[in-house]
Amino acid sequence: MIVVTGATGNVGKPLTRALSEAGEQVTAVSRHAAPAPAGGRHVVADLAEPAGLEPALAGAKALFLLLSGDLHATGASPADVIHQAVAGGVRRIVLLSSLGVATRPFGATRIALRAVEDVLRESDVDWTVLRPGGFASNALWWAESVRERRVVAAPFGDVGVPIIDPADIAEVAAACLLDDRHTGGVYALTGPEVITPRGQADAIATALGSPVRFHELTRAEAKAGMARSMPAELADDTLDILGAPNPDELRVSPDVQRVLGRAPRPFAGWAARNVAAFR
Repeated sequence: MIVVTGATGNVGKPLTRALSEAGEQVTAVSRHAAPAPAGGRHVVADLAEPAGLEPALAGAKALFLLLSGDLHATGASPADVIHQAVAGGVRRIVLLSSLGVATRPFGATRIALRAVEDVLRESDVDWTVLRPGGFASNALWWAESVRERRVVAAPFGDVGVPIIDPADIAEVAAACLLDDRHTGGVYALTGPEVITPRGQADAIATALGSPVRFHELTRAEAKAGMARSMPAELADDTLDILGAPNPDELRVSPDVQRVLGRAPRPFAGWAARNVAAFR
């Protein structure tokens, strides 16, 4: 049995599917009720309360750990999830971390993630750490404005980074959960090319077959919008990266190719597969 946290999200959903298709029994974990994966089960649990994970971890051999907002919840102790998994007999953990742990190690979020990485390294399990950069699925923030006005509004229109398709993260995670060769690996995961927000708008337009206008936001406008769904400090942190990526954040990593034996998918492919969200 393999436990997948964040199982209904952009990474967890394709990961659950990939593991089921590989013949693995999967326990899908999320905060809200959802259909069980083929041949598996679904458990409602909140990682901010690790004790509630006990039913999900029963009989599990491996765990995919996606902390997301649980890292920042009041009173949360993400390390407790690792300790509980190890105590329950889990022998392999794949942690979804962040590229920023390496590229900008002194922000509060990255310090917290690095602490979780360190707990995992020191635990008595086989482990792998995945450090993706920006997600292609963040473009779903623009879905409503594209549907209603055919507009993408974003800051730093001509500044790009090599964003990654969440489906590639999922496939790498599946490989790491199933193959001993990835034990002890720390993988930086990026897309195949640097792409700007303006370039993303063009790719969405191509997928739709109709024009999409790009509107450049000021940093203040972007922060005001982001602060509605994340702490202001995290919004500033994200805008620092988007506005002035450093050389390590511009680097196209070979690690997807190294793990999967193929190049990562381009943003245009993600846009084509998800075009319904923008119609």
